[in-house]
Amino acid sequence: MPTLHRQVLNQMGEQICGGKFAPGDILPAEDELAELMQVSRITIRETMKSLSAKGMLQVRRRHGTIVLPRSSWQLFDPDVITWRARAGSVDAELIRDLMELRTIIEPNAAKLAAKRATPEDRAAVRRAFKAMERAVAGQGEYVPADLAFHGAILTACHNQFVQQMQNALSAILRTSFELSSEIEGGPARSLPMHEALCIAIEKGDASAAEQAVLTLIERAEKDFDDRAALQRTANDTPS
Repeated sequence: MPTLHRQVLNQMGEQICGGKFAPGDILPAEDELAELMQVSRITIRETMKSLSAKGMLQVRRRHGTIVLPRSSWQLFDPDVITWRARAGSVDAELIRDLMELRTIIEPNAAKLAAKRATPEDRAAVRRAFKAMERAVAGQGEYVPADLAFHGAILTACHNQFVQQMQNALSAILRTSFELSSEIEGGPARSLPMHEALCIAIEKGDASAAEQAVLTLIERAEKDFDDRAALQRTANDTPS
C-alpha cells in the first residue's frame, strides 16, 4: 500500500504531466493544497521537495512554487516516465523518442549479452521468454514477462553503467511495452522475434542478437504507426 506521501506525489506528478498545472503556472499555497488533498502541510511540503528534485517545480521566494518546462524535468526518472504515461501525455513525439532511444541502446546491449552471458544469464532469458509464451496463451501477464526478458538481457551485458541505468530503462521499456500490448495481436506477433533474440543470445551470436532487436523495434514502430492511423481515421469519421 503506497504511503500518503507517495499517493500525493503520484497525483501531483500526473497532474503536472497531464497539463492541469502547465509550465509557468504558480501552484496554490501549501495550506490550500493541503486542504484540497485532505493531507497535512508537511505531506505537501515533502511532495514539493520531491517534485523539485525531479526538476518539475521551483520554489521562488516571494513568487511561490512554479511549474518548470519539460526541458527541465528529469526525463529518465522512473516516476516521471510513469506519470507521463498514466497522464495520457503519450504523443507521437514521445513514441518517436522512445523508439529512437531503444534503437540506440538495445541492439548494443543484445550484442554484449550474446558475448558475455553466463549460463545463469541465458537460463534467465529463456525463463522470461517461456513466461511470455504462457502469457500470450492466456496464462499470466504479458508486460511483466516482457520486462523480465529485456531486464535479463540488460543484466547479461555485465556493464556497470548499463546496470546503473537499468531502473530508468525498465520504466522506459514498460511504457513502450504497455502501449504495444494494447495493440490487438501485438504480443503474439512479436513472440517469434523475441524467440529469435533468445536463441541468438544462447548461441552467443552477437550479430543475430543485434538484428533480432532491430526487427523487434521496427515491428513496434509499425504497430504504433498503424494505431495512430486508425485513431486519425476514427477522429475524422463523423459521429
